[in-house]
Amino acid sequence: MSAMWTPSADAAASTQIEQFRHAINKEHSLELADYAQLHAWSVAQPEAFWLAVWQFTDVVSSKRGDFVLTNGDAMPGANWFPEARLNYAENLLRRNDNTPALIATDESNALREISHAQLRSQVAAMAKALRAEGVVAGDRVAGLLPNIPEAIVAMLAASSIGAVWSSCSPDFGVNGVLDRFGQIEPKVLFCADGYRYNGRNHDSSALIDELAPQIKGLQRIVMVEFIHEGAPGDATKAITSNYQSLLENNQTNELPFAQLPFDHPLFIMFSSGTTGKPKCIVHGAGGTLLQHKKEHQLHVDVRAGERLFFFTTCGWMMWNWLVTALASEATLLLYDGSPFYPDGNTVFNFAQRADMQYLGTSAKFIDACNKAGIDPINTHKLEKLKAVLSTGSPLVPESFDYVYQHIANDITLASMSGGTDIISCFILGNPALPVYRGELQSLALGMDVQVFDDNGKQQATGDKGELVCCQPFPCQPTGFFNDDDGSKYHAAYFDKFPGVWCHGDYIATTEHDGVVIYGRSDAVLNPGGVRIGTAEIYRQVESLDDVVESLVIGQQWQGDVRVVLFVRLRKGLQLDDQLVDLIKSTIRNNATPRHVPAKVVQVTDIPRTRSGKIVELAVRKIVHGESIDNIEALANPDALNLFKNIAQLQS
Repeated sequence: MSAMWTPSADAAASTQIEQFRHAINKEHSLELADYAQLHAWSVAQPEAFWLAVWQFTDVVSSKRGDFVLTNGDAMPGANWFPEARLNYAENLLRRNDNTPALIATDESNALREISHAQLRSQVAAMAKALRAEGVVAGDRVAGLLPNIPEAIVAMLAASSIGAVWSSCSPDFGVNGVLDRFGQIEPKVLFCADGYRYNGRNHDSSALIDELAPQIKGLQRIVMVEFIHEGAPGDATKAITSNYQSLLENNQTNELPFAQLPFDHPLFIMFSSGTTGKPKCIVHGAGGTLLQHKKEHQLHVDVRAGERLFFFTTCGWMMWNWLVTALASEATLLLYDGSPFYPDGNTVFNFAQRADMQYLGTSAKFIDACNKAGIDPINTHKLEKLKAVLSTGSPLVPESFDYVYQHIANDITLASMSGGTDIISCFILGNPALPVYRGELQSLALGMDVQVFDDNGKQQATGDKGELVCCQPFPCQPTGFFNDDDGSKYHAAYFDKFPGVWCHGDYIATTEHDGVVIYGRSDAVLNPGGVRIGTAEIYRQVESLDDVVESLVIGQQWQGDVRVVLFVRLRKGLQLDDQLVDLIKSTIRNNATPRHVPAKVVQVTDIPRTRSGKIVELAVRKIVHGESIDNIEALANPDALNLFKNIAQLQS
């Protein structure tokens, strides 16, 4: 297979990842000839590697200490940089000048620009207000906010003190928020009075009034006036402060940073919670910072002053990932609202207007733009664009074609995969390597990623299996909140292969040292005992113009498993025998007869999480007559009703 894109020799040589390789060779008297050898060294010599990342990316700390890793044979249990003292916010606020730190817009198209100096000043004021409220290191501070600058200010203010930040999108219902914040009991809750989506204002005041009394230990609500509708109700008025007033009344030139251990908790992230109450995943400050700096500078090639965008809400880990790029002195581009309001050009309009250099989004958004005929390579001026970053689900080969034919033809296309569990990536891009159609470019440096079969045996190149990581890495969660004995944490990742992180993705490596992801391993189909990744079917079905999106499950049937495919068609179309035959023949001809669904069923909607991921397991439970414990995790929970008692699946 020939590469779709290859960097020029000069461009590759100038990347930070190549500069890092040369620095390693010089420092350690090595002759690492290419990325493959660099990656092999990074997992063979983890202490030397992570120390080199610390130095190369210039982590700010009051103390690093002499030890990089203790108890390094234990997973979980390894201890990174045990003597270090640092503060996450201090690293993100290292720049203090009038260049832009944040450029934000929303569906109104109004631009807000905040300089690094202004950001630091606002964080100082909000941190002073939080300290006055009694917030100390270890307290939880939460945000129910749109993707706006105020969310970043609040998070940095909390982390400057050593408080633990957690956030979710404001479109959650009361139960969805309580399932998350009710577990962690924040002392302070930042809220917006509402949010805008798809051309409409959504008032949040009633939700907050109902929510707040049910959160144990909540002392203060800080309200951001975003849509300027509604007001605090009687239940919350006494503990509600105005965000802007707090900024104005707490102006200060002092911004102390609490110097804390490497593993001091920074973020509490939540699993999707589609099959039960969300897990509260605790991530440490040092591991998050070091891993993100490695990814931003080495794997994406972000440099000081460059403009990085990711389409995300505050409830997806890509928001945290994006914000950490301030530690590399990048300018963050923020968008809040629907990416298809008023049409599919919205993100590309912002890219042109803001001189975007790195455009991050979901694989589903790229596929939707393809199906909608969006053609920015001919309608927009994107000369500054250096890379398109994609995550959330596997990027199908046809989307690779779309990016290079219709967005830009001389850029890195970096399909990334990791997750909330590690707040980062196991597999991602590399601006010094070629891009091959349908493949994620490279295993992440320092991550000992392998492919195991069900018996824990390493798979050969091209053979499918479980994505595992066989050595400790700094951004492992420090644990789960309120899981004192670590049993829930251990069960989530280490029960299947003791001492090895099992991530739950079904993958294979390629001859180019890249990776293909075939879906979640817990959603893998098993008709007749043959394992099939769901992504293999989606790729074929969604290549058809008539199919907008699809979802596939395995249904228990007559002592075996049969493949059932649900399709959402273009508006006005009805599934008929001719289209069913086309779907089946496309799958059969481009995959195998085993992939062909026994049943194809039309539905008008596909349920998904609020970060846009389809929920195969929840649909499978509904089809089998089982209950769903937590529909609040879904962006469109009513869609589940479409899968109940379907007559076609009873025969």
